[in-house]
Amino acid sequence: MTVTAPKGFRAAGVTAGLKASGKPDVALVVNDGPDKSAAAVFTSNRVAAAPVHWSRQAISDGRADAVILNSGGANACTGAQGFQNAHTTAEKAADILGISAGDVVVCSTGLIGEQLPMDKILAGVEAASAGLAADGGHDAAVAIMTTDTVPKESVFTGTDSEGTEYTIGGIAKGAGMLAPGLATMLVVLTTDAVTNPEMLDVALRDAVRVTFNRADSDGCMSTNDTVVLLSSGASGAVPGEVDFTAGLTQVCAELARKLIGDAEGASHDIAIRAFNAASESDAEVVARAVARSNLFKTAIFGKDPNWGRVLSAVGTTDAVFEPDALSVTINGVEVCRKGGIGEDRSLVDLGPREVLVEIDLQAGDAEATILTNDLTHDYVHENSAYSS
Repeated sequence: MTVTAPKGFRAAGVTAGLKASGKPDVALVVNDGPDKSAAAVFTSNRVAAAPVHWSRQAISDGRADAVILNSGGANACTGAQGFQNAHTTAEKAADILGISAGDVVVCSTGLIGEQLPMDKILAGVEAASAGLAADGGHDAAVAIMTTDTVPKESVFTGTDSEGTEYTIGGIAKGAGMLAPGLATMLVVLTTDAVTNPEMLDVALRDAVRVTFNRADSDGCMSTNDTVVLLSSGASGAVPGEVDFTAGLTQVCAELARKLIGDAEGASHDIAIRAFNAASESDAEVVARAVARSNLFKTAIFGKDPNWGRVLSAVGTTDAVFEPDALSVTINGVEVCRKGGIGEDRSLVDLGPREVLVEIDLQAGDAEATILTNDLTHDYVHENSAYSS
């Protein structure tokens, strides 16, 4: 159930001493081929971390042989030295693996504004290279965790038109600073399907658009967000683009749900579905407005089905709708009907962790769902003490 489920991949996760806790903090995923096709999407934050700048260059030719990741330090806002450190990390991995540094993607996560301890990083690269294994995907998933409480992994298996089986695997980290910007966290995806860089790029962007870009925990966009997809072609299966994209989307969707489910301090996982919208973009902007309302999120934490906070958030958007036509249903109870009072809000049960909010815009036939979580005391505590 991880990135080494597809054929042609090895991975490792080791402890290099970057974290005071002594937990694993360096991961390595290697594509042994025969194909080395790749695609990636990155944060659109203008304050992008050094490894993002490096990796954009590295993957621009549609090839990547390996991904080296570290937790315990973001290498963001670290200037020219930070970029050199990312370069040096790639060179170290390349030297050991016998590949080109330009084919090594580098990812970092952790505290912004501090240089990485390169002696530990490079020793970690050596240890991870020595520990590469065909079943090492889970160890890699553990090593990229920061405030995550559990590793996130997913696998999909499909067949091509000839009945040949292929696999897509993935690992992800992220429990805070989850908001869209082409990507929303560190994610490594692998497949043993026979593809090409162009197909991977289209499939990845389509999958990310409706999964990771709709996981919006706290409205805060990271400087380091990266989603990279590697293809080994080792299965020999040649899936069609539609089927492959569907499988990739399934993996990304599962990982996105796991990220929201592990969001810092959350006690509710919330799906906000806006439907009967004039366009998909309208539905998305409406659902996201509600997801980013601190008033709404704290109400859910307090188990208060305060639907007025939903409507007030919807009203801040430029989506097409008539206020008197809006209806809101929370966990199956239509608390707002045609812009006014619906069923008794006391009928809503917010005891379960899963919460579904449905907003009927009565303006068309499009829809979109945003995944978010409630805002709790624990979230404030986690982030007020993050760097201390």
